[in-house]
Amino acid sequence: MKHPTWILAAALALAGASALADMPAKPTLSIATLDGKTFDLAAHRGHWVIVNFWATWCSPCIKEMPDISAFVASHKDVAAIGFAWEDTERAEIDAFVKAHAVSYPLAQGDIYKPLKDFDEPRGLPVTYVIAPDGTVSKKFTGPITADDLERSTGSKAK
Repeated sequence: MKHPTWILAAALALAGASALADMPAKPTLSIATLDGKTFDLAAHRGHWVIVNFWATWCSPCIKEMPDISAFVASHKDVAAIGFAWEDTERAEIDAFVKAHAVSYPLAQGDIYKPLKDFDEPRGLPVTYVIAPDGTVSKKFTGPITADDLERSTGSKAK
């Protein structure tokens, strides 16, 4: 009797593990946000950090943004940064942000100049959960929920 489900699950688990193995144990990140400030991952040591890659045309990305916002707003030890990962004019991203408010900073990624310490997304959304010690705790490919974040961080609501 064949069990294709567990074979697929095992393959995905191995693929996820190898993807994290290619990244630095403690990635660095310092980037200008859409509001003109700087988000520096190192400044958030001691907190969980959600690093989320999204796009204005990505419906699963749009669906998960309120969950990420609510999670960050309700957990004092969690921060987040969202990257608009697309070849889009800044004005289009600004218009999107006005229509879809979030509680965490956003930045415009450059698909031609990927972040040096993070894998280039091959699909969206992609989310990394960074532990308080700065290590990558979990990588999600596909949409996430507040429950996923709760399980990944172990963080308790305020």
